[in-house]
Amino acid sequence: MQNVAQSWLVYRLSHSELLVGTAWFCSQIPVLALGSIGGLVSDRFPRHRIVILTQALSMLQAFALGLLTLAGHVQVWHVLALATVLGTINAFDMPARQALIVQLANKEDLLNAISLNSAIFNAARIVGPAIAGLLVAALGEGVCFTINGVSFVAVIIALMAMRIPADTTRFAASSWSYLIEGFRYAWHYLPVRSTLMLLGATTLGGMPAVVLMPFFSDDIFHRGAQGLGFLMGAMGVGAVVGTLVLAHSNEVTGLRRVIVFSALSTGVTFILFSLSPRFYLSIAIMPVIGFGVMRQNAAANTLIQTLIPDQFRGRVMSLYAMTVVGLGPFGSLAAGAIAHALGPRLTVLMGGAVTVAAAWVFHAKARAVRA
Repeated sequence: MQNVAQSWLVYRLSHSELLVGTAWFCSQIPVLALGSIGGLVSDRFPRHRIVILTQALSMLQAFALGLLTLAGHVQVWHVLALATVLGTINAFDMPARQALIVQLANKEDLLNAISLNSAIFNAARIVGPAIAGLLVAALGEGVCFTINGVSFVAVIIALMAMRIPADTTRFAASSWSYLIEGFRYAWHYLPVRSTLMLLGATTLGGMPAVVLMPFFSDDIFHRGAQGLGFLMGAMGVGAVVGTLVLAHSNEVTGLRRVIVFSALSTGVTFILFSLSPRFYLSIAIMPVIGFGVMRQNAAANTLIQTLIPDQFRGRVMSLYAMTVVGLGPFGSLAAGAIAHALGPRLTVLMGGAVTVAAAWVFHAKARAVRA
């Protein structure tokens, strides 16, 4: 919710593609820069306590942004600074939160638990923006930020109610060698490496559609914030359907096929969206995008979590966060710069082409390994 409200706020204040891209850059670059440290911390300290702390800090950040906006004092530099703060928090929160799910389920339910967790995690990244678009149109960005802050209260209460056995695992004395060990494992284990590389490429390819959505809604279709809400809401419908389908999964064998077809369908629909001449045709395309993005990321999350041993979980999931979120800054900055020069339509089309190419390479490598 906060990401979309933040983008619309920067767009309203500046009407600059570059500044909108910069806001996304500030919110996500810390995940890339500090994500590996976050994974190291997640593997060395209690994940439960880390998540409680990061959620509390995220709540304070949301309230600060909400108060500045509601008071009418917010400026672009405020948004950029607070976005950087949130990105730093997320660099430690995401690996710990993703790894924590494994401590909450027994072995018999582990695959379903991972599938449900990853599906909800990725669907929330799409449904949340849909809700934000409608809230911004009706009540303004400040209310959206404040509601986000209030929502953390329930999260923190739920986390504090959990009783999780202490982890007695012993770790290497050197933090540096421990960090390198995790990177080495992910690089040499081909299924994990190829999946992370696909996620990185599709993150870069998909960022233009997300970052430039306010420009499609307002400058191209002339529908304003309400149109943004409808577009993101349609995307959320597809994500919910994908969540319900994948949450029933209890087989790992078909996940690679799900990843390939989801990436291909997402790339093709990005291209179709970039060429769409009508607002309502674009709305019809959005559920397919939401379905494909959610299915790809959730299936990749589930595949990685089921393949890796627990002693590497925090560090490998930090790499997952770095590819899904941490590479976003480069995609957002590139999207803003390219759109400034070539326009939003061509920028989104190019992103779709990158996504299709990445899916083809992933499929070709998987076939070569089987051969």
